[in-house]
Amino acid sequence: MDLDPISPVDGVKMFLDAMQDEHAESTRKSERHRLNAFLQFCDEEGIENLNELSGRDLYRYRTWRREGEGDGREAIRLVTLKGQLATLRRFLRFAGDVDAVDPELYEQLTLPTMKNGEDVSDSTLKPERAIEILDYLEGAQPGSRDHIIMLLLWETGARSGAIRGLDLEDCDLEGSHPRFNGPAVHFVHRPESGTPLKNHEDGTRWNRISEKAARYIEDYIEYHRNDVTDDQGRDPLITTQYGRPVGNTLRSTLYRVTRPCWRGAECPHDRDVETCEATHLDHASKCPSARSPHDVRSGRVTYYRREDVPRRIVEDRLNASEDILTRHYDRRSDREQAEQRSDFLPDL
Repeated sequence: MDLDPISPVDGVKMFLDAMQDEHAESTRKSERHRLNAFLQFCDEEGIENLNELSGRDLYRYRTWRREGEGDGREAIRLVTLKGQLATLRRFLRFAGDVDAVDPELYEQLTLPTMKNGEDVSDSTLKPERAIEILDYLEGAQPGSRDHIIMLLLWETGARSGAIRGLDLEDCDLEGSHPRFNGPAVHFVHRPESGTPLKNHEDGTRWNRISEKAARYIEDYIEYHRNDVTDDQGRDPLITTQYGRPVGNTLRSTLYRVTRPCWRGAECPHDRDVETCEATHLDHASKCPSARSPHDVRSGRVTYYRREDVPRRIVEDRLNASEDILTRHYDRRSDREQAEQRSDFLPDL
């Protein structure tokens, strides 16, 4: 078949542009990051036209990416390699649709087989730790931005992008909504103004929050929230002095407040707090105890599972399928799960 010449850089740009209508910016950013290595490979190998790409090139790329050599490249974990190859496969399928490569080329890029559980992160914020951190914030920084971010992440179990996208108008702190007997927040998919939800319109939902959380949010709005609008003229709930925070702000907040030394607890890693680089704000993520918003979400799922909250309720509240919740968020041990099952089984 006739192919239209196009450079790898232009092909990737076209692929990312095509994603714009159907995918959140965070997804596009992740795909762009994963394809950077492929562009580097093409540059090193002198591949200037995607039409020239062959199955043999894809095999060489897989080895090049897995083993790492030269230019400071390091070998990567199998799960990381699988993610990067899956993205490249999607790109090649798109490239085939726009006559940049053979339409069947993507089939020649096989993905590594993962052993059971090998593609699942085991990082989480244990419910006990989450509650300790919230208790500390409630006493030391009540109604602060740090407190509200942690509180909303824990109470709703929502993704950080959903928390970031909340506006003042999305908060029913008096419980006046006819569907709820109490305060709630409304997560809304607004891609046209920069705050899409992971599952688009299907992610739009109301989540109940506690009366205590509502009162702390009221305190935050009155005493700590910057009275600013974002670039779209909206009134974000969580703010910086410049407007709506960037996505990394919530992640940095979690890294910082989940370090034990931050709240005066003893370092569990035998580090000298005076010299530990993780005590500096820019390096908080280097603390082995630091956790991300995703870890708060998995901790919340674990808490729900321990409390035997019906699965359908958890799926709806966290806007995720049962399979995703089980594979990526439930951190109960095998022993815990067995003991919970025994509560529902008759004695033999």
